[in-house]
Amino acid sequence: MSDSTIQKKRELRAKRKHRIRFKVFGQTERPRLSVYRSLNHIYAQVIDDSTGKTIAAASTLSAELKDGKGKKKDRAKEVGKLLAKKCQDVKVSAVVFDRNGFNYHGRIAAVADGAREAGLKF
Repeated sequence: MSDSTIQKKRELRAKRKHRIRFKVFGQTERPRLSVYRSLNHIYAQVIDDSTGKTIAAASTLSAELKDGKGKKKDRAKEVGKLLAKKCQDVKVSAVVFDRNGFNYHGRIAAVADGAREAGLKF
């Protein structure tokens, strides 16, 4: 891919991200679950936007998931389960999902499915 194509893809994702963030806002009783996907890893965090604090976070780089075995999609599902477990520890049961401009399929959907399986409500 040329540099202009890559730059165009980044601009389009940034537009989608801003459009989503305009509508999605996390409060204390229902915080925002934000997901970021890089080439090799996936990061998820639960954020209270009213105070600007991160309540819980998990990624494929977390100490609990550091082994790095398996497919990326399976590891993303484990990130969702770990994040839901951390949310239950701090008494958060419901969240709003922020896909951060990424399409809702593959690893992004796997994080959401893992969090739902572990008891987090969307």
